[in-house]
Amino acid sequence: MVLSSVNSGRTRPSASVGGALLRLRARLAAAPRLVSWLLTVLVAFFGGLLRFIRLGEPRAVVFDETYYVKDAWTMLLTGEPRNWPEFLTRRGLDFPVDTLFAQGDTNRWLSNTEYVVHPPVGKWCIALGLKLFGGAGNTFAWRASTAIAGTIAIIIMIRVALRLFNNMSIALSAGLLMSVDGVGITLSRTGLLDIFIMVFVLGAFDLLLMHRDWARVKLRAHYAVDAARRDAHWIPDTSRRARRAQRKAADGDSSVAGGGANDTTGTAGAAVSSSANTAGRNQSMLLDARGPVIAFSWYRAAAAILIGLATGVKWSGIYFMAAFCVISVIWDAWERYRAGYRSWLSTGLLCDAPLTALYMLPLWAGTYLAGWIGWFIHPDSYMHDWARNNPGQGITWLPEGLRSFVEYHVEMWQFHTTLDTPHDYKANPLTWPLQVRPTSFYWQELDGHPGLCSLAPHSKCVAAVTSLGNPLIWWLGSLCVIIGIIIAIVKHGDWRIWAVLAGFIGGWLPWAQYLHRTTFTFYSIVILPWIILAICYVGDHVRRRVSAGTWRITLTATLLPILLVSVFFYPIWTAMPVPYEFWLSHMWFKSWI
Repeated sequence: MVLSSVNSGRTRPSASVGGALLRLRARLAAAPRLVSWLLTVLVAFFGGLLRFIRLGEPRAVVFDETYYVKDAWTMLLTGEPRNWPEFLTRRGLDFPVDTLFAQGDTNRWLSNTEYVVHPPVGKWCIALGLKLFGGAGNTFAWRASTAIAGTIAIIIMIRVALRLFNNMSIALSAGLLMSVDGVGITLSRTGLLDIFIMVFVLGAFDLLLMHRDWARVKLRAHYAVDAARRDAHWIPDTSRRARRAQRKAADGDSSVAGGGANDTTGTAGAAVSSSANTAGRNQSMLLDARGPVIAFSWYRAAAAILIGLATGVKWSGIYFMAAFCVISVIWDAWERYRAGYRSWLSTGLLCDAPLTALYMLPLWAGTYLAGWIGWFIHPDSYMHDWARNNPGQGITWLPEGLRSFVEYHVEMWQFHTTLDTPHDYKANPLTWPLQVRPTSFYWQELDGHPGLCSLAPHSKCVAAVTSLGNPLIWWLGSLCVIIGIIIAIVKHGDWRIWAVLAGFIGGWLPWAQYLHRTTFTFYSIVILPWIILAICYVGDHVRRRVSAGTWRITLTATLLPILLVSVFFYPIWTAMPVPYEFWLSHMWFKSWI
């Protein structure tokens, strides 16, 4: 009896642990924002491992690293990119300078500055990795910045998808697809520039979505005030959307009248929904007023800076600037209409658009110019004294420094628009989404049988870095773009599909004018986020129309094959030693070899 009474006063360990777990679950349920960030970091951590493990392999200068890494190294030490000899002589023998550079002989540059065809920002990003992680003799160091950028892109991808679709399973799927895609992995593990463009423009896109959420909240709040005024005046809404909403309401379907039950986005969702309810807009009437000015927000200003940085990596950032500005202004105008204001289109085009351009364009251009500070302050930079040496030429009314700068850009423009040099891995831009002609960054036959080669001791051992996207992601994404457009047409418009198409318009469509140019499939890294968002868009369409159980089955059936394909291809994305036959089994088409 004594023992029984003693035990009855104690708490069993299992009950204590179970209670703690229940309390933790309750706390997490009460903090969905914290949970979403914990899950975001978890997925990004997984993607980061795929990028950082064995990042220093191969221990060689890979593909165009010969330009960007060596430029970054000399910029770090001298302020400007310098020329390098093609060969160096050691003990009477000539060795490729790239081979010696990878071995740590990194100070053999020439005194004259190099003619470069891309702006400096991307190379400064690589230089930062060199500075922080051990210098040019360390292959990990010159790829560290790209690996960090690729990991950050996963985080942004999840937050973008969450703002667009307001569903955690969709958002985490987007991050997972970004984590395991081959183009994303290879560009994150190689010292090239294009990964920086992708992460900058994706970050800018996320900021423009934040601006949209902010503008919606502000418009709904102002509408509630304006509609309550005694002198408020309404006019009938005769648009097709309003007539359709009235028919739906008459049939007892109020989802369209509210813009869709799930049309709140991101962290602003609850506030937007509350504001919409407060406004209490009559869907058949529009308020005869213009509403507040929503052209400026710090989100948009930061987006302009990020696109300026992207343009400072490669000029292709210009196209994103044009596409994103247009789509953002259209979003503003449409939100005016959805809030209930009459003059939504004229206000958007005649008020919001000019005011937006008034500050976004200078911020974008100023950021781009800031990337060239090193060129301006170093007197021996390439073409720095062109104007002084060529009086009366160029744009004569400009100061000498700017005249030389403009002429340098003219020369760069001529290079980019006339580049048609034959290359084994040249790929027509129209084929990028289908990954028809991937780029082989590295292929080397190895001595001995290290790694997986030990499983086939009678076979050749090779290591490869093939910039080939996960075929299932890219093929499915391309199909979903078409399906998404069809869905949007049938539904008479959906702002989300235009968000998806904005990336294609900015990152892929402009290349259609340069079909003759020498281009490579790995340039498609800039449209990878929107390939993934196209999958998410169709997935979200399915999710809204099936049961929770069916959705889980559909999601698993989609993601599992994609993950298995990435496991299969990962060795040839990361230079793992594999038997030759294993490498050959990945070459599904002749164009992949």
